[in-house]
Amino acid sequence: MAAHACELGRIDSNGQTAKPAREVRIGDRLHVRNETGDFHVDVLGLSEIRGPAPVAQALYRETEESRERRIQAAEERKSMPHFESHYEGGRPSKRDRRKIDRLRHRT
Repeated sequence: MAAHACELGRIDSNGQTAKPAREVRIGDRLHVRNETGDFHVDVLGLSEIRGPAPVAQALYRETEESRERRIQAAEERKSMPHFESHYEGGRPSKRDRRKIDRLRHRT
């Protein structure tokens, strides 16, 4: 997943776009962008093996500003009105498909 995120340009390492083959070093600052927001993370340690989440979480620290912005963005998303779809399921009918195509500008 990390390699794919690098390929999409969603990860910066010390201000430069990260490539999948670039090694992470202790002291690096990573800027990660995803659908839930932007994260600024400082690398505190490295592990040679994959391990449990609590051990992995001890290897990095999110910056205080990043944490505050992320929490604020989450609160804003929660306060936004949530619109439920009135779609009842099943395949769209031929008529529904034509409406969808018109909305998507596919004549």
